[in-house]
Amino acid sequence: MNMDEVDLAGVGVGPFNLSIAALADEVPELRARLFERRERFAWHPGLMFEGSRMQTSFLKDLVTAVSPTNPHSFLNYLVSHGRFYSFLATEHAAIGRREFADYLGWVASRLESLSFADEVREVRSTRDGFELIHDRGRTRARCVVLGTGRVPSVPACARQHLGPRCFHAIDTLTRPLDLRGSKVAVVGGGQTGAELVLELLRGTWGEPARVTWASRRLNFEPLDESPFANHLFTPEFMAMFHGLEGARRESLLERHKLAGDGISLSTLRALHDRAYELGVSGSELRLDLLPARELIDVEARGSGGFELHLHNLLDETNEPVQADWVILCTGLREQLPGCVEPLLAELEFDAQRRPLVDRNFELRRPRRGNERLYIVNGGRSTHGIAESQLSLMAWRSAVILNDVLGRRRFDIERERGLIRWQAAPSWAARGEAC
Repeated sequence: MNMDEVDLAGVGVGPFNLSIAALADEVPELRARLFERRERFAWHPGLMFEGSRMQTSFLKDLVTAVSPTNPHSFLNYLVSHGRFYSFLATEHAAIGRREFADYLGWVASRLESLSFADEVREVRSTRDGFELIHDRGRTRARCVVLGTGRVPSVPACARQHLGPRCFHAIDTLTRPLDLRGSKVAVVGGGQTGAELVLELLRGTWGEPARVTWASRRLNFEPLDESPFANHLFTPEFMAMFHGLEGARRESLLERHKLAGDGISLSTLRALHDRAYELGVSGSELRLDLLPARELIDVEARGSGGFELHLHNLLDETNEPVQADWVILCTGLREQLPGCVEPLLAELEFDAQRRPLVDRNFELRRPRRGNERLYIVNGGRSTHGIAESQLSLMAWRSAVILNDVLGRRRFDIERERGLIRWQAAPSWAARGEAC
C-alpha cells in the first residue's frame, strides 16, 4: 500500500471538515488530506425540499467569519456564478438550502486536499501521531480531525419496524414514495417535521387521506431568532459554557433548545396557511395536529400498516394512531465513527458515555507527544447548542488550525461581544486599573 505523510488528516467531508479544508487551503505550509467514502460531496440530499431555506445567515459560510478574503466564500461563489446583483435583489434574510448546498459542492470541487470514494477503515495510534488505513492506501498524520457528522436518532420502539414504510426522514427524497390515499404519521416537531408535513399537504407524493403530526413538544414552536438569543452562537458564550460543570450545561441545553432547534416562522406560516386553505376548499385530506404527544410504542398491523401508541403529556392519557406510513423526524445523534475503535480505550467519557471534548475541540486522551485528535460536531454536551450548527463553523475551524500549526495564523479573538457572560475580574468590578 502507498504511505503518505501529512500534518492534518480528516475523516469525513461534510460542511464542518470542508470548512477546515477551505481555510487550510490558504496555509501552503500545512499538508492536509481529508477522506470521504462518498464519490462526491453531498449535504443531506434527502431533505432538499423545494423552497426550504437556511436558518442561518449566508455570511456564516465556510470561511468568512475568520478570513473574509478567502476565495472559498459564499460571496465569491455568487460572483463566480454571475448572481451577485440578482442575489442582492432578492433581499432574503436566509438563502435557500439548495443554493447553499450548491455552494458547498462548488468549494469541494476546488480543493485538491479532498479524497472522495476513499473511506477510512481504521485509525491507529503511533509513536508520533496516527496511521489511517483507507481504501487507497495508508496515511501517517500528526493530527486527525473527525468530521463524519451525526447519525439518525430512531426511537427504540420503532427500530424493529424500519423499512420501506417506516423510516427516518433524512433520506426522504431518495425514496420512491406514492402516498395517495394513505394515512401518514410524522413523528417529531422540529424544522424537518414541519417541512415534511408541509410537503405532504402540498401533495408532493400524491394527496394522502390523512396526515398525523405528533410532537413531544408542547406546541409547534418557532425558532428563537431574536437578537440576544443569537448571542448564544458566539465564541464568548461557547467559552463560558465549556467552563461550566456538567449538570449546569445539561440544564442550559434544554433551556436554549428553541434557539437552535425551533421551526422557522416562515415555515410555520406557510404550513398554517396551507392547512387553512385545505379546510376552505373542502379537501378530504384530514390533518391531525398532536403536540405534547410522546411516542411510546409502535406495533405492526397485519395489513402492512402500523399502530402508534402516543402518550399525552398534558392530560396523561394514551391514544392509538393508525398509519400506513411512519416518517421519523426525530433528529440526529452524535456517534464516533467505527474507524476509531482502536482508540476508544484511550478516550475519556462522561457518565453518559459521551466523549469529553476540550475547549480547542480536541478529544480528551493521554498524549504521547504533539499529536492531536479533534472532533467537529461531536461536543454539544461540552460546547453548547452552537456546536452542531453552522454559525461558528469557520471560527471553530480556525481554532483547530491554529492549534495544529502551534501559532495564531487566524485571528479568533478580535471581536468583543455585546454581552458579558462571566463575572468581571475583581479589579474591574472595583474600577481599579490593571
